[in-house]
This record gives sequence, structure tokens and C-alpha cells, in this order.
Amino acid sequence: MAKPKIVVLGAGLGGTIAAYEIKAAVKDGAEVMTVAESETYSFVPSNPWVAVRWRKSEEIQVHLPPVFEKKKIGFTAVGAKRVHPAEKRVELNDGTSINYDYLVIATGPDLAFDEIEGLGPHGGHTVSVCQTPHAALAADQFDRFAENPGPIVVGAVQGASCFGPAYEFALILDTELRRRKLRDKVPMTFVTSEPYIGHLGLDGVGDTKSLLESEMRDRHIKWITNARVTKVEAGMMHVEELGEDSAVKKTHDLPFSYSMMLPAFRGVAAVRGIEGLTNPRGFILVDKNQRNPAFPEIFALGVCVAIPPTGPTPVPVGVPKTGFMIESMVTAIAANLGALVEGREATAEATWNAVCLADFGDGGVAFVAQPQIPPRNVNWSSSGKWVHLAKVGFEKYFLHKVRKGESEPFYEKLALHVMGIRKLRM
Repeated sequence: MAKPKIVVLGAGLGGTIAAYEIKAAVKDGAEVMTVAESETYSFVPSNPWVAVRWRKSEEIQVHLPPVFEKKKIGFTAVGAKRVHPAEKRVELNDGTSINYDYLVIATGPDLAFDEIEGLGPHGGHTVSVCQTPHAALAADQFDRFAENPGPIVVGAVQGASCFGPAYEFALILDTELRRRKLRDKVPMTFVTSEPYIGHLGLDGVGDTKSLLESEMRDRHIKWITNARVTKVEAGMMHVEELGEDSAVKKTHDLPFSYSMMLPAFRGVAAVRGIEGLTNPRGFILVDKNQRNPAFPEIFALGVCVAIPPTGPTPVPVGVPKTGFMIESMVTAIAANLGALVEGREATAEATWNAVCLADFGDGGVAFVAQPQIPPRNVNWSSSGKWVHLAKVGFEKYFLHKVRKGESEPFYEKLALHVMGIRKLRM
């Protein structure tokens, strides 16, 4: 009897460790295959450092094929063109197909720069730290900016669901500009769709509102919340500031010499528009066991999973999928696939908690939310220079884990360490 075939779609933060952990769970009981867009894994949390040349791209990247071969996991970087759930088949970009018994979708998002005219690094007027190649381009543009400094605008547009990197990058830029003795020449404005500073798509965590407001006041960064970016032109961003009733309260024309704005996310083209599999934005619908209700042989994890917002806001704000949440989804899926391969029921559930280290170069803010969506059992935040050191250590550990093909969960250990508590799960 042929072994069941498990295909993991995506090899980013979630997909790579999912392949490792699923292989460890099923051992020789199933064949595991990964379909990626690239042979290179990039540690996305370090992208803001790449954009100011605190890291080189190659320092945060791993060449995956040798690692996968060592772990006896199939690998291709041809990429997926379309998933055909009714046929249990993934159509690849080269015209070939891979059949599966179980599919794990871990693609991450499609970056919706095109939804706002002039947004983004390719044909637009803003830079990005969403992908490592984007961050490298942002570093080149920052070098040119430093020769003739002017206003900077940083933030996240309407529909964005990942706000931490925007805060990180704004404050890292502040740190780098002060190191270069250029800060006095650079007015900075933070533009965000959040209803208040520190909302983070989570309705705040602990004291993130006052912590982040204080940081930005101390660093002379102005902000606009409830912001809707209508258009970006060369050197000018057009923003509508909405009131609580969602009516336009004020308009802003913001000149800039350098700007990084996080876009809204949507599902990738390979899955978008498949009835029963995705919501209207193309995110994968899953139940408590990370399975799609219409196609139960399909699991999903990470940013590609559909999660409703924490509540209504004047400007659309999405919910972030943090590393802790992603790692928890991976562990649940691996346990469920291990059970299914052995003929048992899939009963494991992810614990959707959040742990975040937001580095500012000379300090930072950390928070833990359990669960991620309020009301919570743990709602904690803190700040200090230790956050920067913790993130450096986190980067080194996680890259070591990817290079070695290790599947050991890390985020819960991080939560235990930064909070000084023995047990996070109640």
C-alpha cells in the first residue's frame, strides 16, 4: 500500500517549520513534499534591519534544498499556479502537477500594493520591508535619501493586519538617523489605519498604547490614526483622517522624501476565489483543528488563514498572525496529520496566543497576549533595552533552527523567558 502524500505549500516562517515538524510527526508513515516559490528562506522579522544595513540579506537567509534533502523531505521551488481541491491536486508554474492526500497551505499573503495608486516598491513611490528583496531595495533608497534628507512617512494602510514592523521601522529609522547626525533634518509622521497608537490589530495589549505613544513623543514623531491613504504620488501622500462615524474628518497632503507603508494582505492567486476554501479576500477558512470545513484534507496556517477582526473600526484593520500563533498552528497540524496517518481522529487545536518583540535599535517593546483576541487571561507588555538584545538572540536561534531542520517550538519558551513565569498555557 502506497504511503499517503502530504504536500506543504509555502516555505516561509510557517511552511518551513511545518515541513520539519510534520515529517517528525509522521516519520516514515507518509511522504512529505514542500512546494515553494524560492529555494531561499528569509527571516522576515529582520527585514527592518536589512533596510538600514544593520544586516545584509544573506545573513538572514538559508538555502533550503540541502536541509530538506537531509531531512528526507521533498522540495521544489517551481511554485504553485493553482490548487484544485476537488481533484486533490496542485498545479505548478511549469505546467506539471502534484497530487496529494493531505495539503497544508502556508503560503503567507499576497501583498496588495495595487489596491492604492502609487503604493509599493514596484512602480510605486513607497518602499517595503515585507520581503527581504524589498528591504534591500529600501536600503538602497535610504542611502540616497541620506545624501539629501527630508520628511519621512511610515505606517500601515487601510486593511493592513501587520502593524508591528511599521512601528519598528519608524523607530529604527529614528535611531539610525540620530547615529548619522541627521535626525534634526528629518520631520517624521506615522500614518496608520489603527483607531489609536498601539492598537496593533489586537485592540492593544497591556500598555502598548501609552508605551508606543510615549516612544513616539520622545522621538518627535507625529502621528495620524484612523487614516485612509487615497493615493501616493512622487514625494506626496494623500490621506483621509476619519472620525468615529467613519466620515472624513480631515484630509492631509503629506510631503515625503522617503516612505515605507505596509500594504493590506490578501490570499495568493493560487487559492483566491475557490468556493468553500477561501473568504472573499482569499484567506483560507479553517476550523478549530486548522482544517478547511469544505475540504477536510486541507489544513492551513499562518498569515494565509482567515481570522475576523477584533471589532469594528472606522478604517478597516486586520488581525496579525504572530510567530507564536503560527508556531502553535504548526504544532496542531503536525499532531493532527500524525494522528490521521495512524488512522486516528484529528483532535489537536492551536493556542492562538501572541508574543512580539518590537525592536527599536536602542530599545523596544515586548508584549504577550493569551489568547490573542480579547478577553485575555494574560495581557502584558513591557519596554527597555533588553528587548533589542532579546530580538538579536531570537534571530540567531531561529535561523539556527531552520539551518538544522529542527522543529522544536520556540515562541512559548520566549514568552516564559520575557515574562518570568513558569507556565503560559492555563
